[in-house]
Amino acid sequence: MHILGYNKPKIMKSDIEIAHESKLQRIDKIAEAYGIHEDQLEQYGKYKAKVDVKFDEEKIANSKLILVTATTPNKSGSGKTTTSIALAQGLNKIGKKAVLALREPSLGPCFGMKGGAAGGGYSQVLPMEDINLHFTGDFHAITSANNTLAALIDNYNYFNKGSQKALKQILWRRVLDVNDRSLRYMLSGLNGATNGIPTETGFDITPASEIMAIFCLSTSLDDLRNKIDNILIGYTYENQPFFVRDLKVGGALVTLLKDAFNPNLVQTIEGGAAFIHGGPFANIAHGCNSIMATKAALQFGEYAITEAGFGSDLGGEKFLNIKCRQLGIRPAASVLVSTTQSLKLHGKVDEKLIKQPNLEGLKKGLLNLERHVENLQNFGQSVVVALNKFGFDTEEELGYMQEWCKQKGTEFSINEGFAKGGDGAVALAEKVVDVCENRASGPINHTYELTDSLETKIEKIVKSIYRGSGITFSKTAKSAIKKLKELGADEMPVCIAKTQFSFTDNAALVGVESGFNITIENLVMNHGAGFVVAVAGEIMRMPGLPKEPAAMQIDVVNGEIVGLS
Repeated sequence: MHILGYNKPKIMKSDIEIAHESKLQRIDKIAEAYGIHEDQLEQYGKYKAKVDVKFDEEKIANSKLILVTATTPNKSGSGKTTTSIALAQGLNKIGKKAVLALREPSLGPCFGMKGGAAGGGYSQVLPMEDINLHFTGDFHAITSANNTLAALIDNYNYFNKGSQKALKQILWRRVLDVNDRSLRYMLSGLNGATNGIPTETGFDITPASEIMAIFCLSTSLDDLRNKIDNILIGYTYENQPFFVRDLKVGGALVTLLKDAFNPNLVQTIEGGAAFIHGGPFANIAHGCNSIMATKAALQFGEYAITEAGFGSDLGGEKFLNIKCRQLGIRPAASVLVSTTQSLKLHGKVDEKLIKQPNLEGLKKGLLNLERHVENLQNFGQSVVVALNKFGFDTEEELGYMQEWCKQKGTEFSINEGFAKGGDGAVALAEKVVDVCENRASGPINHTYELTDSLETKIEKIVKSIYRGSGITFSKTAKSAIKKLKELGADEMPVCIAKTQFSFTDNAALVGVESGFNITIENLVMNHGAGFVVAVAGEIMRMPGLPKEPAAMQIDVVNGEIVGLS
């Protein structure tokens, strides 16, 4: 695969400095190199475009899908997005036509604690600032559609006040793509009858919106409309479920989403194609980019590289149990990403000491990696462990990990894509190609059957993926299950919302645990998206900001954005 315009500086700089110094190709040239006709492009300036994809199912079926997931995240991070981009660049380096399918970053983490999601070092997608900020406006369109529906629901109730048609319970919440804990719970409609009906409500973050989930799981505009019409928004005083189709506004909401629905085409730092579209979080939603982007990557590449949010117990599980089941696809291989620092933190090594040699701490942390490897293998996946290498990693530690992976029956490769771009990921790319051609994953062994009850589905995930011993359903959850069964939700997949930092529902329990209990506080019907959200522990659907948010470092200096990561 010919790489366009790759001009890597010799001295390592910050992500945004590298992005600024990289030579971007016009997006129509990127499209042309991958067989995308200019008539299919709706350009947003020179370097990004929406693509009107005419899907060719035969081409899609002949491409190889690679899932990139990770060990349990912690303060050290694993570099999953960076690895995804590096792998695509490495595949292009060895003559394979690789296309990325990634999620869009949320402004909440960008200005909060986690930072952006455009990769790092010499494995980035560009234009980095655009992707991490407003991009092509997809998140704004989803936010607008969500909040327009909220306004229409309140308007319906206002004009049906006192009748049996009015909603006695409204399930729909507003969203905002900002971390704002003060908006989690609130009252609306105050200060007199002309301002509406006083109602308990609140805000979630935009990636938690059911419309975001629907947006990413829809296969066409007609499918999008059908799913939106099926959103459950509340119950009337006659105890009847009330859907968007009853409000007769599904068409208006699709109108707001129409321009956003086509996937966004950008480029890697080495000129490879990348589709970036949709962005649900994996701890509170399904954590996968859009089906439209995934299918586009499969259509235009021999290899389609996609990632699922957080660890394999969250985004990976939902990718395999929900997205793959709905789309009828399966990965040819799964890449499991980690670092020695992250594993040492799981081995209970002091955060200040994780850059120092500590083989014993690493060995203890490998228990976390082991569980993720076993889970993916139980799904029927052929696994490649990708270790993001740092300068302080010792040969002893790297050699031990390689031998450990061999003993566990999984492949191992060091990834140096952050520092070296595609050149640093050639070994990983070759390993992935070898697995796909000689030991590819088989059919997916789903964790549960769709015919299982909701309780059984949750129990199977808790016991087989998390290694817990049982579940406790709160009084609220038990009441919700009864209503969900009346709605026929028993045959829907389950999307567990829980902390990303632990296999348990307690963020403080790092590494691995077993024999624990998971508390399900509530179950939420995402009727339009086609799954049930089981809320575990104290997970929040609207994050808060840290004491010193990343916003304090972001500025515009001499017309250029600085401090964005």
